[in-house]
Order: sequence, then structure tokens, then C-alpha cells
Amino acid sequence: MPSLTGRAANLLSTRLDPLARVTARTHAALYHRFDGRFFGKFLRKPVILVDVVGRSSGKHRPVMLMRIERGSAYVVCGSNAGNEDTPNWYHNLQAAGSAEVEVGGNRLPVSFREVTDTAEREECWRLLTAGYPDFASYQELTQRTLPIGLLEARP
Repeated sequence: MPSLTGRAANLLSTRLDPLARVTARTHAALYHRFDGRFFGKFLRKPVILVDVVGRSSGKHRPVMLMRIERGSAYVVCGSNAGNEDTPNWYHNLQAAGSAEVEVGGNRLPVSFREVTDTAEREECWRLLTAGYPDFASYQELTQRTLPIGLLEARP
């Protein structure tokens, strides 16, 4: 059964989308403004700022994502809080193939790779749900399979 926080996030993203967008943009701006010293958590879980170029606009699109590490890479999930649509930021990562990650004021260039191998996907899913259990709720709330990707440091 989906968690209370998972259902609340789903409701916010599906029924109150404008409020969710303002909240997310404000969080990203404050995180960046204070170099990650403040606003570095969401529901007491660590977050990262991912800055990706929009596939249509060509503008930088910052997004706050849960900080789930796999070695030196970050695991990302296009959950959209269990909404039926994959989030735009995930499509932007697919199109761009790269982004910048900001962690605690440090920015590093990363490449994006979608996880398609079954065993690797299962490992990443375990990491995602251990780091932020609501991902499991989001999967229960949607018909689609949530996409998983890796952000790997570029030289």
C-alpha cells in the first residue's frame, strides 16, 4: 500500500501542479543560493541539484532530486511522484546526455545513462527505495514502469 507521504506527493503533482512547480523551483533556487548549506534535504532525506539543458528551450533547467549514490554515480528515477507522465527533466537528460550536479556547493559535470540491464536495474531500484522509500509508493500509483538512470562523473 502506498505511504501517506507518497500519496501526498502524488496528489501535489497531479492535482496541484502549479504549486508543486513553484515549490520545486524555489527549493532549487534556495539550495543553489546557499551552496547547499541550507535546503539540502527533502523530507529529511538528502537531495542534489541537477542542472540540465531543456531539449526544446535550450535553457538550463535546474531540478532537485533525491541523493542516491551508487559508487561515484548518482541514481535518478523519473517517478514524477507516481504521475502517469515521465517528468520533463528526465526527457531532457535523455536528449542532452549530460548535465551538471551540484552537491553542497560543488558542481561537477556528469553524463547520463539510462539503466536497461535487468540486474543493474534491480540493484539501482534497491538503492532508490532504501534511500527514499516513497519511490515504491510512486511505482504502485502508476501503470508505467518508472525509468531509472545514472549520472556518472565526466573527466
